[in-house]
Amino acid sequence: LDMLTHIGPTAMVVLALLLFASLWSWAIIFSKNSALKRANTQSRRFLRAFRKAGRLQEIATVSEQFKPSPLVTVFDDVYDAYRRQTGGYGPPKNLMALERSAQSAASESITILEQRMTWLATIGSVAPFVGLFGTVMGIISAFLGLGTEGTATLRAVAPGVAEALITTAAGLVVAVPAGGGSNQVNSKIREVAARLDDF
Repeated sequence: LDMLTHIGPTAMVVLALLLFASLWSWAIIFSKNSALKRANTQSRRFLRAFRKAGRLQEIATVSEQFKPSPLVTVFDDVYDAYRRQTGGYGPPKNLMALERSAQSAASESITILEQRMTWLATIGSVAPFVGLFGTVMGIISAFLGLGTEGTATLRAVAPGVAEALITTAAGLVVAVPAGGGSNQVNSKIREVAARLDDF
């Protein structure tokens, strides 16, 4: 905190940007993990109900309870397409249409889960460079201090070097969780996509 009171305006702007990026990335990580946990729990429950049911109508009646599950979206779209073809009874007339409905519903569900993931990946890759910009400006400040003092003393270069190190560290502190969170969440989304394909 003592160092923060002595840093220049450029380093302060860099740190404010990195703080905002950090808060945004943590918000995305927590919201995505929560949404995926809910989706997985409801998918397991829906699959149990799906396997127990003897008729499609029974599943359609209870599917609303498992709405956060992407499997429900796929089932609802396919069942709607089936009812349009047959009125709800008998074999389907066009299997390709049902397959297209399933694929588009699965794709839409994955797209919804992937929303804001590009922000997380961007923060993970850009934050070190934002910190590096602060580093460069801190070194420039150190050299300017050296030029002003006229002598190479620690007092002349210390504030600029401190700014450089603070912004470098801040860039890494923001980038590492964002990059790790992005990989972790994308891995869970791939699991959901695989489950949708199996369904």
